Formats: sequence, structure tokens, C-alpha cells
Amino acid sequence: MPSNPIHSLPDVASDAQTDAAGALDWVGMENIALPVRLAGADGATVQCAARLSAFVNLANAQARGIHMSRLYLHLDRALGAEALTPASLRRLLHDFLDSHAGLSDRAMLRIAFDHLLRRPALVSDNSGWKAYPVEISATLAQGHFMLELQVDVQYSSTCPASAALARQLIQNRFAADFARGKALDHAAVEHWLGSARGICATPHSQRSTAGVRVRLAPGFDLPIVELIDAIEDALATPVQTAVKREDEQAFARLNGENPMFCEDAARRIRGVLDADERIADFHIRAAHHESLHAHDAVAVATKGVAGGFPA
Repeated sequence: MPSNPIHSLPDVASDAQTDAAGALDWVGMENIALPVRLAGADGATVQCAARLSAFVNLANAQARGIHMSRLYLHLDRALGAEALTPASLRRLLHDFLDSHAGLSDRAMLRIAFDHLLRRPALVSDNSGWKAYPVEISATLAQGHFMLELQVDVQYSSTCPASAALARQLIQNRFAADFARGKALDHAAVEHWLGSARGICATPHSQRSTAGVRVRLAPGFDLPIVELIDAIEDALATPVQTAVKREDEQAFARLNGENPMFCEDAARRIRGVLDADERIADFHIRAAHHESLHAHDAVAVATKGVAGGFPA
């Protein structure tokens, strides 16, 4: 019988490397386009378009390369069959290593996608979609599984210093328009407060970004939505989607009630993450994309655990 032509194809990657041998830290593929499935809050499965990076190390110093097609096929089968969970990601990394027995003892996977959530308006009955950039990183090394989750949340930040300076200008204008020692007419003051002359200065505020990366403790599911909600609740001024005038007014009130420097934002987020038993470590980066300056104001906070995220 004729030989199987597939079995006769050359495989130079399996050839021993004699002239330039050496182990490699990571070998794999980046920017793989695949759909991933997530368990929604209502129990339904949500599918997202994702970009993936899959790697193993090359511990066998004599081997020329790894089997990249095996990594891709494992990704395609596993991600098409079930939703992303810590257990499914760990099984996938084990499959990477089992298919590279004798070559590798470490595996890594990164999954990046935009998670769409429907958000209600502050006051009106409207709602709209917001996209949250998410990255999931999983590694398996010598039997130790580590899972990290990163989300980016946009919010509005009103500068406390600018707010104080604006209030002083309003005070000065009030003193100029209403002479000291004269009786105040309530209707006149009310009209003045509602006029452009009364609000003669406003503090600067800007769209800001909280980049939060957490290392998850074992025994929990992927808390993507819960993490986003916790960050937005701590900041109190997440950017909005559908906005009517009543929603814009409510947003103005929230900004007035929650002025914050980037330092304040980082501390607010740290407070809620410190109290979450699911989070073993975290790295917070609060960046305020200033309207006053051409540069950003940035604050960074970590949990500070031994061997954890560097600041």
C-alpha cells in the first residue's frame, strides 16, 4: 500500500539543533483572532471577538521549535466548546503542555476583548452600551496556575483645586454685586445664582481612565462585571451613554459632589479592592487626561504583597 503522504511530510521543527542550541523563555503566537464566550449576569452566554496570545517555553535546549499549530487547534476547540472560567483556562494550558511533552513546562495565554455592558441612564428611562477593554492572563508553570484580570474604566474627574478657585471667584463676584450691610432680596439672589454672572467660573474636569489589574485568588469565577461595577461605584462618576438633560444635570451634580485628584481616585479604588477576598493582588493606574494641561496626571497604587505587582 502507498504510504500516507501526510506522514511523509518533512518536519524540520523537530530536528535537533546542534549548531545553535539553547532553551527559550517563550515561543508562540500573538494577535490570534478568535471568538470567546462569557457567562453573562443573567446566565446567558455572551460571545465576544477577541485577540489572543498563546505561548509555551522551549525548555528542551536541543529542540529547534515548538508545534504552533497544536496551540492554535487547542484554542479553537476549547474556546468554541465552553465559556471562559478559571477551570477551563487551566485545562487549556494543561493541553498546551501535554501536546508539548518533552519540550515545555510552562504555558501562558492572554485574551483581550471589549466587554459590552448595557448601562442605564442616571435619571431618565434610557440606556446604552458601553465597551470596557478587558484582558485575561493565565499562566501554568510547574503545576502552579496564576490568573490575572485587567479592566479599563473611564470616568469624569473634577479638579478640587480648580473647584476651590472657581468658588472664590463666585464669592468675589457676589461681594461685588451685593453690597455688604444691605438687606438681601431672596428673589434677586436666586436670579443671580441662575445667571451667567452668578456662575462666573467653573472648575475644569476631564475624561479619565482607571486601568486596574488584579491577580485572582483560587476558588472564584472571573469577576469581570463585578470588578467593573466596584470601580465605577467607588469613583461615582463613570462616563455615561444615553443622556437627556435630566441625566446631564444629575451627572453635573455627581461631579460637584465628587471632586478628585488622581491620588483620590487611586485611593478610592484601592479601598474597594483591599476589601475583596477574591483579589490576591492589584495594580491601579488612575490617569486624568487633563483639560488644563497638555499632559496627564497619574497615580499608581498596588496592594503591596510580597512578590506581587511592582509599582
